Amino acid sequence: MKNYKTLSILIVTLILATNINAQPSSASVQKTDYGNNPQAGKYITNRGFKMYYETYGKGQPLLIIHGNGGSIQDFTNQIPFFEKHYKVILADSRAQGKSVDNGDSLSYEMMADDLNGLLDALKLDSCYVIGWSDGGINGLLLAIRHPDKVKKLAITGANLVPDTSAVEPEIYDWAKSLGDSINRLPLTPEVKTYRKLFHLLSYEPHITTAQLQTIKCPTLVIGGDHDVIRPPHTMLIAESIPKSYLWILPNSGHSTPVVYATIFNQVVNDFFKNPYRKIEGLSRLQ
Repeated sequence: MKNYKTLSILIVTLILATNINAQPSSASVQKTDYGNNPQAGKYITNRGFKMYYETYGKGQPLLIIHGNGGSIQDFTNQIPFFEKHYKVILADSRAQGKSVDNGDSLSYEMMADDLNGLLDALKLDSCYVIGWSDGGINGLLLAIRHPDKVKKLAITGANLVPDTSAVEPEIYDWAKSLGDSINRLPLTPEVKTYRKLFHLLSYEPHITTAQLQTIKCPTLVIGGDHDVIRPPHTMLIAESIPKSYLWILPNSGHSTPVVYATIFNQVVNDFFKNPYRKIEGLSRLQ
């Protein structure tokens, strides 16, 4: 096994400092209010809840998926770049952002199927996909559960299991402890949402390497070199996916799409355009 370093999981929710290391620099702040743009935003009734989504640009469809407790706003650094090349589709996942869901349960499988439902509603038979953190997990599951929908996949910050074989122990213990504390709070609609989000962090996902081996599309696995997913787990993800590539950025933590937005956007776009051509800094694993 090659000595590549870490791939990360997003440990952010509405109750946490969601945007630590995730706020765009002043130079990258756009006038468009992404995630709250009436010119681009719509709702659809999707699998029992109202899903909010926005679209930008023209061309081949590109679905971008946010992480735990996040929203469309998390991709302020990606939308202006990718809308020049693709029809960019972003949605607030179930029980997050503007996509309110009053149900008692939430799972990654549910969210992956929600995204499939959105693509069906938009009459899209396939698309490119970028997923960050929990969005990366959803991207993997979309490719597993609905393989024809994903042309090419780029993920950063995904994990397969909710334990210390994947997540650094202090981060895992901290998230689980905070989740337990939230479970003891009086049940309000807001607390109910927090409980569902922390359940994901502490008890899901459960993706097997056998499932990863069924992924048909070229897949780029991205990580920083000092994040919270343990290095062996990073390699397990990348090495289990046929047609996989690995890109580890030096001096980068979890927030690669923000801190290194320019190179992230360029490399992911190059991967989508030329998935079998050698790209500087990427390692082909299969």
